[in-house]
Amino acid sequence: MGKLGPAARVPAKPLGEDGILNQNPIFEMGSKNNRSGFTVYRSLLQKGEIEVMDSESLLKDKIVLAVDDEVDVTDTIVEVLDMCLVRKANDYETARQLLMSYTFDIVILDIMGVNGFELLKTSVKRGFPTVMLTAYALTPEALEKSIKLGAVSFLPKEKMSDLDEFLADVVLKGGQPVWGKLFDKLGEFFNKRFGPDWKQRNKFFEDFEESIKSEK
Repeated sequence: MGKLGPAARVPAKPLGEDGILNQNPIFEMGSKNNRSGFTVYRSLLQKGEIEVMDSESLLKDKIVLAVDDEVDVTDTIVEVLDMCLVRKANDYETARQLLMSYTFDIVILDIMGVNGFELLKTSVKRGFPTVMLTAYALTPEALEKSIKLGAVSFLPKEKMSDLDEFLADVVLKGGQPVWGKLFDKLGEFFNKRFGPDWKQRNKFFEDFEESIKSEK
């Protein structure tokens, strides 16, 4: 394995029993993993006993891996996520080494140019909540594949300036998929990009949308 240089200074963080990082105090309240911690948080939120934290507070000091073959994109991610500790990778092999050598609270992957779906498989296997961020692969087919391979969200690069808000949703969900909230926020965007009947053209999305509704 090649020398990773400054990456060696990124502190390792333990994985929970279910493979999700247990670093946010919100998700450690009387629980052993983020899923049960999220249940406690949601209950307290509904009772009005705690306030909703802003994205900066939720993401503060989170360790994030950002992967894109365009340096200006990873530089922009660093700027938007200035409250996080962001490691950058601009090629597949560097990203793969980082994924296998360190732990991350959130991984952000481009699809084109870095073999993003293969990296997604590795990231999911390592238990890292993984968000796909793309422009050229912004298609229903890529979205479907991302869902099936275990991504927790799928974002267009046009929304990169709001990346902190979308990642905060992931943190609030304890690193679990946020497809329902994503479709609520970006439903009109996807309809304009994919066509108003894009879900009806693919039975996968019809069934998937029903499964999301049943979870609400």
